[in-house]
Amino acid sequence: MDLSTRKLNFVQDFLKLKSEKVISEFEKLLKEENKKDLDIKPMSITDFQIRIEKSFDDSKNGKITEVNELISEIEKWS
Repeated sequence: MDLSTRKLNFVQDFLKLKSEKVISEFEKLLKEENKKDLDIKPMSITDFQIRIEKSFDDSKNGKITEVNELISEIEKWS
């Protein structure tokens, strides 16, 4: 059975659940799993300095988006 089929079967079974306790446990499990997916790690000082230099270079070379342009673009997403 492929992953898509397993997910669909799981969702169908999940929708049949009547126990709030079981649903809460699934919610906790899902939240914990989602936290693992973030995989956020601190940036080293060297990486931070490289990112700053790249940002300065991008700004000097016009590779930036003005705030007003960004807001206008975001408003089009809806």
